[in-house]
Amino acid sequence: MKILLARHGETPWNAEGRYQGQIDIPLSPVGEGQARALGARLADARIDRAVASPLTRARTTAEFALGDARRDLLATDPGLMEIGHGEWEGLLASEIRERDPERLQAWRDAPDTVLMPGTGGETLQGVLDRAWPAFERATAGLGDDDTLLVVAHDAVNRVLLCRILGIPLNRLWSFRQAPATLNLLEGPSADRIEVVRLNDCAHHTALFGEAVHRAL
Repeated sequence: MKILLARHGETPWNAEGRYQGQIDIPLSPVGEGQARALGARLADARIDRAVASPLTRARTTAEFALGDARRDLLATDPGLMEIGHGEWEGLLASEIRERDPERLQAWRDAPDTVLMPGTGGETLQGVLDRAWPAFERATAGLGDDDTLLVVAHDAVNRVLLCRILGIPLNRLWSFRQAPATLNLLEGPSADRIEVVRLNDCAHHTALFGEAVHRAL
């Protein structure tokens, strides 16, 4: 089977460097353009199944990626929702640096050790523990020639890719997931899959041109 693992397009909070987590922020006009470009790239690709996070930014990106003719394929799975940032949600990175500097530094240096503060705050392991079963549900029953589209979030894609690549979660920042990026995976099952392309956003951004995320 083939899996197209995408991240949602840019939101206004992404552009500001504001942590959104599970707050339901829509795409910005730029993000909508990125999602439309993804759809144009995938217009001729076979897609047999599509699953997205229920958050608007991911679901809308998936709808644009599928196009009108295939939109009815789309299902959502809450296991693919972005990491819960708890008390960080809605704050700029600069505000978090003032209020919670040690945890923010740990998030950059040793992200696998961080429990996000307050109600709803998660760890990366917690995200993986819910996202991987969602990924398995999405792939269940697919044939060798079938293609699955999954549209999720920065942290979700990263923890899934860490597991697939066999690297620890503390290496989370060793690769990028740009807005509306595309990762191509291929293999006979979720547990036997290879990364064919990683962070491919050629449909909307020049080589080496993608923005480094300012807030996850």
